[in-house]
Amino acid sequence: MNSSHDPSTDLTARSGTPAVPERFEDPGLEGHRARVGDSDPKANKRAERQVVALFTLSILGAIGAVVAYALVPPGETVGSMRLSNLLLGLGLFLSLAGIGAAAVHWAKALMSDHERSEDRHPTRTSDATRVKAVEALREGVKDSSIGRRGVLKGAMVTSLALFPLGIAVPLVGNLGGDWDVSRSKRTMWKKGTKLTIDPSGRPIKAADVTIGSVFHVIPEGLEETPHPLDEKAKAVVLLVRMDPRDLKSEQGEGWSYDGIIAFSKICTHVGCPVALYEQQTHHILCPCHQSTFDAADGAKVVFGPAKRPLPQLPITVDDEGYLVAQDGFNQPIGPSFWERLT
Repeated sequence: MNSSHDPSTDLTARSGTPAVPERFEDPGLEGHRARVGDSDPKANKRAERQVVALFTLSILGAIGAVVAYALVPPGETVGSMRLSNLLLGLGLFLSLAGIGAAAVHWAKALMSDHERSEDRHPTRTSDATRVKAVEALREGVKDSSIGRRGVLKGAMVTSLALFPLGIAVPLVGNLGGDWDVSRSKRTMWKKGTKLTIDPSGRPIKAADVTIGSVFHVIPEGLEETPHPLDEKAKAVVLLVRMDPRDLKSEQGEGWSYDGIIAFSKICTHVGCPVALYEQQTHHILCPCHQSTFDAADGAKVVFGPAKRPLPQLPITVDDEGYLVAQDGFNQPIGPSFWERLT
């Protein structure tokens, strides 16, 4: 009696697991599931209106951002600046989110959703295949229904056109104006102005400053000025105290008081706040680009891209022992390129 023998059964018997066939049958693509809009014209039209509504939301968001920029500018208080930023951000969010949601809904509800597959071909296709590719692209445009949906096309183009406007207007609107660079030479500091703690505004006595301590300082009366944020951005100071014997030099004779020295917090590279002080080396560090200044040697640059020392504020004490300025800064504060523009 003849019987056929399957080698795979031996493998199954030896290993205890079913044999793996050499080839798998291609199951093919899953059958297409028709959408409601494919068979119901009303549902299709409803989806189109939804896409138009999303694009309209984007248009309103872009217009809202421009209106918010024009009518609710950031003021001198934290609350007004927060409100302005909130309205601008909300308008830009609606503008961009509307475009994204409309594009996704359009693709899922209106464009062709038939899956297609094709065998791989050599990298260089034939001319006939290229012609077919162009035809496929044209069919894709046709499937998107953009040619026969005028309202949808208009809403899409308008939203895409207005979204950059919501970004450009605030940016361009802040350009120009008074570019008087000499403003960086004028700060609130003048003879007799008390040094106060930022942000409380409490005056500082020399006796309160111990060796190694650091104070972030603003001039007295800052909050009473018409533009306190602008003035603070120029007048902030870093105050440190070291052993007077460690002082190698300062930018003006007698500008320190018993080892207490004060320098502008505005980095001379690009204007970042230099707020880090290392007690052992007496180095002041800018965290943005690692410019390093030697507080013991007139805040000279010892490392990094900054090109000039931090301006020093000359200080002394009044009759009550409070630290006061002898005068204002004798050089522009902030980035060196401001000085080159004058």
